Amino acid sequence: MAASTTGPNTVKTSLSSASAQQEIKDIEEGLEKLENKKLENQRFVPSQEKTENLSKLALGAKLERALGRRMGGQDAVMRERKPKITDDNAMNEKTAAAAA
Repeated sequence: MAASTTGPNTVKTSLSSASAQQEIKDIEEGLEKLENKKLENQRFVPSQEKTENLSKLALGAKLERALGRRMGGQDAVMRERKPKITDDNAMNEKTAAAAA
């Protein structure tokens, strides 16, 4: 019968410091090959002020789109209010209609 273990099964690897350093060096060399130094020199890096301005513009555009969606589906139309009919006005209209 096999002995059961209560812990998770792990594979122990024993990398020496020399092999670990070699692996890191291989990864670094691979990353250097991926970089295109000509394109890195052309990359645009905005200033802090420019970044803040772009952020404000983006926030304003988001707000405009949100307000447009919010108000766009409403079909309410502003109209002039009719004068309120009070009891006195109702009585006057009735008497005027009766007199006619």
